[in-house]
Amino acid sequence: MSSSRALAPLFRRPTAWTCRACLHRQTPPSPQFATKATPPTPLKPAPKKKQRRRIVAAAAVGTLAGVAFVYSDEVKHAATAVQRSGRVVSTLFININDYRSTLKRDQEPEYPELLKACHLRCAKRTLGTLEKNGSIFIKLGQHLSSMNYLLPSEWCDTFIPLQDKCPVSSYESIQDMVFKDSGIYLSEIFSEFEEKPIGAASLAQVHRAVLKGTGQKVAVKVQHPALDEWAKLDLALTRFTFETLKRWFPEYDLTWLSEEMESSLPQELDFNREGQNAIRARNYFQDVKDAPVIIPEVLWAKRRIIVMEYVSGHRPDDLAYLDSHGIDRDEVSAALARIFNEMIFGTNAPLHCDPHGGNIAIQHNPSRSGKDNFDVIMYDHGLYRDIPVDIRRSYAKLWLAVLDADEPRMRKYAQEVAGITDEHFTLFASAITGRDYSVVKENVAAPRSAEEKKTISTALGEGMLEQLIQLLGQVPRVILLILKTNDLTRSLDEGLHTRQGPARTFLILARYASRTVYEEQLEKLTGSLVWLPNLVRFLKAWSAHMRVELKLSVYESYLKLRARLGMEAVV
Repeated sequence: MSSSRALAPLFRRPTAWTCRACLHRQTPPSPQFATKATPPTPLKPAPKKKQRRRIVAAAAVGTLAGVAFVYSDEVKHAATAVQRSGRVVSTLFININDYRSTLKRDQEPEYPELLKACHLRCAKRTLGTLEKNGSIFIKLGQHLSSMNYLLPSEWCDTFIPLQDKCPVSSYESIQDMVFKDSGIYLSEIFSEFEEKPIGAASLAQVHRAVLKGTGQKVAVKVQHPALDEWAKLDLALTRFTFETLKRWFPEYDLTWLSEEMESSLPQELDFNREGQNAIRARNYFQDVKDAPVIIPEVLWAKRRIIVMEYVSGHRPDDLAYLDSHGIDRDEVSAALARIFNEMIFGTNAPLHCDPHGGNIAIQHNPSRSGKDNFDVIMYDHGLYRDIPVDIRRSYAKLWLAVLDADEPRMRKYAQEVAGITDEHFTLFASAITGRDYSVVKENVAAPRSAEEKKTISTALGEGMLEQLIQLLGQVPRVILLILKTNDLTRSLDEGLHTRQGPARTFLILARYASRTVYEEQLEKLTGSLVWLPNLVRFLKAWSAHMRVELKLSVYESYLKLRARLGMEAVV
């Protein structure tokens, strides 16, 4: 099958689409627009042969006009699809040609400057295409803007504006979509509905509303109506882009990005699924006492609409809000670390796979005194994954090996977790810890020096980047999501400017890892502890667990003492 034939269905609307023109034609014209007919000017009768030709020609013209009228929306859709595709393809090949021309000049003295200029030109071209096409291209750009460990700074910095450039769908289009999906008008569901959204993202926007009958204040999340029209085409274009880049530059294989999008986007676009995820996470955290989590209750959901209780808060990096309400930044950082590590290491815990700052809010809770005077609100539960038990346990053992600076055990569990060979081990160890490997194998909890940061940056610039891209393309997808969560806790901690520094979040992770290994060892015990071999195994597991707990508790107390004395944070 040719590529054009394969893409043909993507240029057509869904089969359920009904042409608006047809609907208008079925409705008789309003009497107020009727005009009095003017008698035609008499003409001389034409010969019968010519008259028949005129009748046939008139009928043909009328038929073509009718067809064009009926299918005008279909034609417009196809034309727009060609235009969207043309933007992507032309930008792609102009950029490829630009890079090929620049890379040939690698022997010239000014090559570093030439390459930077090429990065910037190509990034700006791509930004224009992403902005014009919108839809999921905005989400793709937002994701790429945060990949500063993979992409040149010129690309990441150019894409930063996309973080705040989210489309807003009109109130009328939202009304039409809700009626189409549910058969109910907004006015039948809500006594009040704010037309202006209180928040907008690349895939959806949120409105405040009040339920009819109960008067409950709710948040209504609605998908952008245009997504249905373009999602399949945009995903195909994204796949085509990364596969083409791989063909021209095989050392920079990023096809796993498009594969992940093709897997995750359908889940994120199904709000029924999001409702189920939210309910599951809400039920799970009800039994977790040391994680102050609020997950808004889901009242009802359909594929493109979800109604939840309205719970508001402030971004974690809103330091003015935290300070004005006496909320301890260190405790916020610790709470976030406990929540996400519970998702990674907890038995049957759901893992939130899009945990960025916009999906988290902090709410002051005056009913709780002391340092626990806040709650963490978690939004957007569209993308969840379950971590297989064997990966979770091996990952826990890997972290404990890192804590002990035990390289043989680190290598063993890196192989179990992600199939990491000796060739990529040091890079993987640095990726999961965010530290240079020379520090990992000595003392990962040691303060990060300026020299270490420079070493990591230099390594990425000297060929390590290609290895990192290959590594990320090979590891299980769930490991990438775990690494993303690790990055989140580190970046949130940096944004909070805590007194104790990021070392405490590492300690919390290690504590959860120790608990996971301890639970596995207890699970292996069969029979009564009265039986001596069982008692010995239990005491061995318990002592190992308590040794880690004691070690972490002592270091955490040290961090708290430094903070109280006003000493510099351990960073």
